Amino acid sequence: MDKKGLVKYWVKTAEHDYDTMLALYRSKRYSACLFFGHIVLEKILKALVVQETKKDAPYIHNLIRLYELAKLESDDDLMIFLGQVNEFNIRTRYPEYKLDFYKKCTGEFTKKYHGKIKKLYNQLCQKIK
Repeated sequence: MDKKGLVKYWVKTAEHDYDTMLALYRSKRYSACLFFGHIVLEKILKALVVQETKKDAPYIHNLIRLYELAKLESDDDLMIFLGQVNEFNIRTRYPEYKLDFYKKCTGEFTKKYHGKIKKLYNQLCQKIK
């Protein structure tokens, strides 16, 4: 696949997972919603990494590192937020964290992060050429 095709692939799969995230939020599957929120940001960032580097996106899940590789402007608050969202990926994958993560994902907690993920996703989509 050429680089333009790779960017399109990451964008399309991010769009699909974004719709899944929205559906999970509506159905109050909060921990799964936030897990998909991480995936959405990961995929749109991978599209931007490919766009910037003209190389395949690395096989990593760290949003901060992907953001850096995409050479996007950032600030401390954004990096803190991406670090927090990174936890949604790790915590849902390992059994010892799942129950704690489920308990943490109240409606209020999820609403806060869900809104911020949506906002950042839409901002990042605007950077796709």
